[in-house]
This record gives sequence, structure tokens and C-alpha cells, in this order.
Amino acid sequence: MKTLGIRDIIGPIMIGPSSSHTAGALRIALMTRNLLSAPPVQVEFKLYGSFAHTYHGHGTDRALLAGMLGFPAEDVRIRDSFALAQKAHLAFEFVPVEEAQIDHPNTVDITVVDVQGATTTVRGESIGGGAAHLTRLNGISVELNGEYHSLVVKHQDVKGALADIATALKRHDVNIATTRVFRERRGDVAYTVMETDEAIPELLIEEIRAHKAVHTVSMLKSDRSHDEFAPHTTAEMKAMGLTPTGFGVDLTVESATALFEQLDFATGAELLAFCEKEQMSISDAICRRERCLLAMNEFAVDDTHRYLDEALVVMRNSIDGALHDPKPSMGGLIGGEAQALGRYEVSENPLCTGLLGRAITYGMAVLETNASMGKIVAAPTAGSAGVVPAVLYALADELGLSAEQLNRGLANAAAIGMLVARVSTVSGAEGGCQAEVGTASAMAASAAVELMGGTPKQCLDAAATALSGLMGLVCDPIGGLVEAPCQKRNATGAANAFVAAQMALAGIPSLVNFDETVWATDTVGRSLPFELRESALGGLAATPTARVLCADCADCAGCAGR
Repeated sequence: MKTLGIRDIIGPIMIGPSSSHTAGALRIALMTRNLLSAPPVQVEFKLYGSFAHTYHGHGTDRALLAGMLGFPAEDVRIRDSFALAQKAHLAFEFVPVEEAQIDHPNTVDITVVDVQGATTTVRGESIGGGAAHLTRLNGISVELNGEYHSLVVKHQDVKGALADIATALKRHDVNIATTRVFRERRGDVAYTVMETDEAIPELLIEEIRAHKAVHTVSMLKSDRSHDEFAPHTTAEMKAMGLTPTGFGVDLTVESATALFEQLDFATGAELLAFCEKEQMSISDAICRRERCLLAMNEFAVDDTHRYLDEALVVMRNSIDGALHDPKPSMGGLIGGEAQALGRYEVSENPLCTGLLGRAITYGMAVLETNASMGKIVAAPTAGSAGVVPAVLYALADELGLSAEQLNRGLANAAAIGMLVARVSTVSGAEGGCQAEVGTASAMAASAAVELMGGTPKQCLDAAATALSGLMGLVCDPIGGLVEAPCQKRNATGAANAFVAAQMALAGIPSLVNFDETVWATDTVGRSLPFELRESALGGLAATPTARVLCADCADCAGCAGR
């Protein structure tokens, strides 16, 4: 199982509207593209589960094409991927398969033909928050997540083949992070996947390709290398004239690994015990964990703060853009609401002012940016991207918080999201909107408590209260679009966060602790029927009014077969 870091919760920085259906889908296609030995000329996408029902409204089709063209998740060209694919002479087809038994609700089968005539087939799953993995390659079960550089070797399952490949990597000074062999039967065709810390040079690939047992060799470059704000190694920072500072600056890979075991909090109880023992805030504890995780992978130990600062800038811009220059959404269901709220807040007799009024407005603004395929920060998902920035920037604007304070608040929020993601899900397709907006609200509530001087226990109480307040919330996007009721639920999530934070700061605990609340939320989410988990087939999406709105949708004109 992948070890989660702060960037997995606060991120990716991406083009909207959906982290699972846009960014995650793009990553599947990008990994597939990186496996090819020649440019693609023809591709078919078979879409299953939630993908099949909502792919057009969520921009999944545009994202899949963008990934096949080699674009990263934050590339504005995603919006125009259809036209760009035609310009690149890439033929494409989308085939929704609505009635099929699959392991994950966000699944796509890709069949791609390259310019040399070779055909590659993959199955990919988007698992929430922009994360994704490939589960089948040319008919054989595999596990590829794109986090590392990966050498993918198709070979006969014969003695000595694996040892020869490993020896070749050693000769070229390439360190192996993990090795896995996938095969259907002994002695038949096998795939060896070696994740490496370094990119593999072409000379090494040719050497492996010449082995008598080897059929094909592919190099899957880490898709994180495409990130706009990719982490720097210590050497890279020094080359830029920057000197790494702070806790862990002198950690070796070995010492960081040993220390990380003490800091890899599996539960809220473990995090709380550490914070109380060390007299440390949640934000400091999670940043200490992150610095160890970075050092283990030879990245600069203080790179986290740089990344969080960049994320905060994108969050601010995603608020201000919609307030000052609103853009039409993909489906035309929303647009201008944040601006209207801003005008109402300064009118003669507004109902909600101050923190709450700003938070409602800001949450609505981010979702407008998201729905128009603007740049946002998933926190923990794109569909819930408005909650955390709404709370943080409402606090900042009302109380004059510094950039450093906002950075700490965002780190605190990441810790809560990470704890939820470790034992539950942040995907609406798996757990309903409670998994997305509910988790975001818990993250924001905890951050608000720390920024107001609350204790780590009060932070966890606030997070539990926020989660319980939205438990059972279904995911029912009208027309399969991340617009309605998504936009208003982000505003609700921000308001709910302030309610929970106020109670915790007043000394009112959650009667059910954080860990048990996460468990209960997960149990409820997984018991929801498919129609209420991002399928656009139930809840508000199934009402007569919603069906009319879908039929009149500005973009999809009756999306996904309605």
C-alpha cells in the first residue's frame, strides 16, 4: 500500500472539475502513454461504473485524451484536448459500459495502437483524490501507480531472467525501490515491474532488451515528474542557491526511515498521543513526519512548506478569480453565485457576515473555478476543493493571519485528511459526498481550531463533530456535473466546519472519538447504493427538474445516455 504524504491530501494542483474523474483519469492515460514505445495513433476508452455514467460531465473524456497526449493534470490544454487530439491525428472513441461487474467504480479499459502498429491494452482505476493505478497490462494482472520510475519488462518466466535484469541495473548504478513479478502460469509470459529511484538510461533499456528471455521493455517515467511544483532534492535546492533548514536537515535515508516508523500515525489516537507527549501541535507533528518521508526519498526536508505556500496561492486565486471575473461552467448550471453572495454580504441587511459570510462566499467561488475547468487544489478532492480554502481565507481576511499561520493551518488539515484516507475513502464514487465534503469539513474544522489556539484533542474533536454533521451525505451530481449540488455543499461544508470548531473550542467534546467516527462514516458510505455514489442516477440527480436541466445542459446535452 502506498504511503500517503501531504501532497496526496492537499493536491494535486489540477484543472477541474473532479480529482477522481479528471485528474485520476488523466493519470491512467498518462501512465499508458508512458508505456508506449512510439506515439499513439488510435485509442479506445471503455468506461465502467461511475465513469460510464458521468464521464462527459466530469471532463473524464477530455482528461483521458489529455493524458494520452502527454499533458499533466494542471495543464490548461486539457479543456481543448478533443481538438488537439484531432490535430495530432489521434483517432479516439469512448464506449460507456454501464452494466458490468467491476472491482472499482472508476474503471477504464484502454486499447491503444501506436504508430508502429503495436497494440497495448491496460485497465486502470482512479482511486480518489487524483490517485490512480493500472491493474492489468496486456491481459496480465499488474500493479503500477506511476509514483516511481518503473521498468516494465515482458519476458519468459525462466530461471535467471530476474537476476540478470537486477544485475544490469546495478551495473548502471540504478537503485531498485521495489520489485514485483506478475504472471498467469509458471513458465509462461511474465511481467517484471521494478520501481527505481532514478530514471533508467536508454543504454540500460537496450541492454535488457537484448536478453534472450526478454520480449519487450518499457520505461514508465514517474508522472510526478510532470508536477508543476515537484519536490526538490537537497542537491537541486543547493543548485538553486537555497539551503535546506529545519528539523531533519541532516537526516540520512537510513535514520529518516527509522524515525518515520515512530511518526507514521495510523490513527487519531496515535497522533494525539505523540502530540501530547512531545507538547507539539498537529501541524508540527505532521510536518515532522513529512520531512522524514521526504528524506527517505532523498528530497529536501523543508520542501513541504514551499509546496503548501504554492498551494495556498492557487487556492487564493481560485477564490478571487470567480469573485472578480466569473467564467461559465462546463454545463452551464452555475456561474456568478459567489459574486452575488459577495454583493449581498455588503448590502444593508445581510443575514450572515464576517467569518461565516466570507466562508460561504469563498467556498462557492472555488467550485465555480473548478466547474469552469480552472486551476484548483484538490483538498482532499476537486469536488470538495472549496471547503478548506474557504475556512482558511475567511479566517485570514477577518483576523489578519500571516502566510506562516495559513501554512500551519493547511498542514493541520492535511493530517486529518490523511488519517481519514488511511482507513476509509475520500472518493465520492466509493463513499458518497460525506467522503469528500465531509472529510474536507473535518480538515477545515481541525485547522480552524489550531489557528485559534486550540489543543490537538480539540482539533480531533472538531474533526469528529464535522464528520458526524455530514454523515450519510450522498453524491448525486445533477447531469453528472461537478456543479450542483456540489457548489452549495462546499459552502455548507465550510459552515459546518465553523460550527464544529466553535463547539470544540468551547470545550464541548465529540462523544464518539475521531477514529470511531471515521469508521462509522466509512461503514455508512460503503453501504450507500451505487445510485447515490457519484453515478448521477439517484438523489437530486434523479428528480424531474434535474433531468430537464441535464437535457438542456450547455455542454453535454443529455450526458451519458440519459
